[in-house]
Amino acid sequence: MYKISKQFSFSASHVLEGLPCEHPCSRLHGHNYVVTVHLKAGELDNVGFVRDYRALQSVKDYIDDNLDHRHLNDILPFNPTAEHLAKYLYDIFKKDIPELFAVEVSETPKTSAIYEAEY
Repeated sequence: MYKISKQFSFSASHVLEGLPCEHPCSRLHGHNYVVTVHLKAGELDNVGFVRDYRALQSVKDYIDDNLDHRHLNDILPFNPTAEHLAKYLYDIFKKDIPELFAVEVSETPKTSAIYEAEY
């Protein structure tokens, strides 16, 4: 099995609902997010790629057009945790990227959430 990944970044704010008021994430705050898409394939294409990294431009375009410099609570239909965001992005990108098997969302250099499809 061959696996590749590519990272994309954006900055956004959010408030997490359902937390005690003393929890710092219950207040308005922002992150410099890193989204990593993970692809895999049993065989490579005729060039030797799982997928050409340049063919992932649609991921960058979606993130830049829809998430970057936004308040996530205003644009997403769910509590904007990293876990929810990873699943949301997986669902959006999977239809155009059949090799996609996981999306990872990092809010800080030390934390990340991964949604991985079960086969």
